[in-house]
Amino acid sequence: MTDQTPLPDQEMPLVAHLTELRNRILRCVVIILLIFAGLFYFAQDIYALVAAPLRAYLPEGATMIATGVASPFLTPFKLTLMVSLFLSIPVILHQIWGFIAPGLYQHEKRIAVPLLISSILLFYAGMAFAYFVVFPIMFGFFASVTPEGVAMMTDIGQYLDFVLTLFFAFGVAFEIPVATFLIIWIGLVDVATLRKSRPYVIVGCFVVGMILTPPDVFSQTLLAVPMWMLFEVGLLFGAMARRRDEAEAAAAASDSTALASRDDDPQA
Repeated sequence: MTDQTPLPDQEMPLVAHLTELRNRILRCVVIILLIFAGLFYFAQDIYALVAAPLRAYLPEGATMIATGVASPFLTPFKLTLMVSLFLSIPVILHQIWGFIAPGLYQHEKRIAVPLLISSILLFYAGMAFAYFVVFPIMFGFFASVTPEGVAMMTDIGQYLDFVLTLFFAFGVAFEIPVATFLIIWIGLVDVATLRKSRPYVIVGCFVVGMILTPPDVFSQTLLAVPMWMLFEVGLLFGAMARRRDEAEAAAAASDSTALASRDDDPQA
């Protein structure tokens, strides 16, 4: 009887890859649904927590309003679903890592794991920065410039769309150090070129802030300035990693030269 067990170094067929991809996607969906099921009971409390930065600056006696018939139910429902997705990001990235890791070399895995952890922490840090720093400043400004005779009562659905946009924008913007490190590490762009391109990067940060945030100068600036600072952090670590790789390559070349010299010297 012939043993049909595949050898360890045999490539996985396409069908097996697709099956594994399907299984990992299903795991991500299940995790999101399980978290959503656990949080749905607290949907109203979650919305109250997210709305707290705005409600703190509403005039006395003013409240948020719901202009849609189903908004009182659908808006907390949507927010809870998005919170479940955000909380599932570590599991989702772990599933992505499990899918691509077999195709990476050992030195690539050594770099990829810290980058994966850093990307998760930076995404959450961006959301926390938006909630604790950006929202109070922004809503305080909006409340201070409200024209006299105008009641500041925000629709809960529009507010949710507004804050979700900012959460996502700041979460993605805080990934800039990882992106900068990667393009330096893989050799796509060298450090000197990025340093010379710093003025264009600063302008680009403000353009991205203008596109990703609502049309007010405060939110645009509060996104653009951290993006620029995070770019500098990624540039610093990318330069350090590049110097380390060059030092290791030089040491390996020196060892090879010394070994070749000993082989050529018959008296060695």
